[in-house]
Amino acid sequence: MNTLISVAESLSVIIPILLVVAFTTVAERKTMASMQRRLGPNTVGYYGLLQAFADALKLLLKECVSPTQSNLVLFFLGPIITLVFSLLGYAVIPFGPGLTVGDLPLGILYLLAVSSLSTYGSLRSTAQLISYELILSSAILLVVMFTGSLNLSISVEAQRVITFFVPLLPVFIIFFIGAIAETNRAPFDLAEAESELVSGFMTEHSAAIFVFFFLAEYASIVLICIFTCILFLSGYNSIFVF
Repeated sequence: MNTLISVAESLSVIIPILLVVAFTTVAERKTMASMQRRLGPNTVGYYGLLQAFADALKLLLKECVSPTQSNLVLFFLGPIITLVFSLLGYAVIPFGPGLTVGDLPLGILYLLAVSSLSTYGSLRSTAQLISYELILSSAILLVVMFTGSLNLSISVEAQRVITFFVPLLPVFIIFFIGAIAETNRAPFDLAEAESELVSGFMTEHSAAIFVFFFLAEYASIVLICIFTCILFLSGYNSIFVF
């Protein structure tokens, strides 16, 4: 029975997160299209909202091609490990009072450790991630000094009177820039070498195995957004939550 409860709790977090990731890709494509005076996805579903599911179905039905000289175990295991560690970070996220899979006393430390384990790409990409993780860690330490705890729920409850965004505005700006670099978004989206710019480190991956890399990238983006909201914007106590 305990196993079934644990599985149900995990699925209740993973499934909504994957849906959020799917619609995040659509929102990004619509935003980029608007910036470039294009329509963007607008055919599949109302206003193109089902485009993400059409893309996923297309990738799942495509033939999976792998390099003949590659280590097939590592070739297929890499994307799976990347997605797993991206989703493991959500285990300590408090979505509401008492609504968390694992309310760990060292939740912030756990989150930093899990996000570091999914580092991938070339040495150039790794160097960039390490550089900006130092900035992120320094900003997080200031928040920990305010709360006196590494627990994410305590960080949220400590902001009932005033959100940390107000007294720590310069730190928030630094953290925000570091978070953009951490997730390889523009203008920090060229972490790969010139020979890899066709698609990046996942150039040789295709079909279903590419979906793991794609989901892991956007799951990390959503995770860092939630983490930022918890540290600086009061989390589920925010004035923007209805």
